Amino acid sequence: MKTAIKGFRVRRAAAVAVTAGAVLATGALTAAPAQAVTTPTITAKGGYLMNSATGKTLFTKSADTKRLTASTTKIMTAKVVLSQSNLNLDTKVTIKKAVSDYMVAEGYPSSAHLIVGDKVTVRQLLYGMMLPSGCDAAFALADKFGSGTTSSARTKNFIGKMNTMAASLGMTNTHFDSFDGLSNGNNYSTPRDLTKVARSVMKSTAFKTVVKTKSYTAKTITSSGATRTMGTWTNTNTLLGWNGTLGIKTGSGPDAHYCLVFAATLNGESVIGAVMTAPNATDRTSDVKKLINYGYAKIS
Repeated sequence: MKTAIKGFRVRRAAAVAVTAGAVLATGALTAAPAQAVTTPTITAKGGYLMNSATGKTLFTKSADTKRLTASTTKIMTAKVVLSQSNLNLDTKVTIKKAVSDYMVAEGYPSSAHLIVGDKVTVRQLLYGMMLPSGCDAAFALADKFGSGTTSSARTKNFIGKMNTMAASLGMTNTHFDSFDGLSNGNNYSTPRDLTKVARSVMKSTAFKTVVKTKSYTAKTITSSGATRTMGTWTNTNTLLGWNGTLGIKTGSGPDAHYCLVFAATLNGESVIGAVMTAPNATDRTSDVKKLINYGYAKIS
């Protein structure tokens, strides 16, 4: 009896081995397939998502349709500033009356509340432009880094540099006619193009530090040489810190509606993208959260 049982065990083991070998030979023994990730539905009219490490596209919705950019334009303004040769972020810029005149002429758009005569560093102007979306800070930067004999000529020249930069980055569906997104009728981009400039400028440590900051208090130098503590600048991007969100820039307007260019990194997975023309701020936030979670799931 013992011999019969032993023989049965040997034959059974051999059969299992043969079966396993056959499965391996046919390639049928594979890891369980990853669960399919459901593509999200977003309310924004345009959207794009990229694996920021590899550049691979993860999501598109009318990604190449031209739309108004609103204040997401300021990402390109920062890119041009940070691309200047021998840039010193601690260089002081005196706020000119032309800045105040511009804000009055534009009906007091979003502002960093800069004061004429104050000396403000380039670094501080970047914070003032990217956090409270200060159009006054954007003007001061464009005036500083444009060429010409007047503020009008310098800011126009700077906008030309923005378009040259856009072309160099392959932003084929983009054109800027302003440095702050207050369009003069010909200021547009696409979710894919905005993601391109965002991915490029996020390689700048200075830029990345600015856009992930929730609030910042600048100390400027007054015309009399005293130190002025400015009112705190609060980032308009309420998603900062959520699920690894690192920035980048909100935008809104009566025609552009609600836009957001975003970047996020969690557990070594990085995504970057944009939504344009969302119906309201709440839906914009919901759209971006969906895309960030979707991106993480697609990469993992």
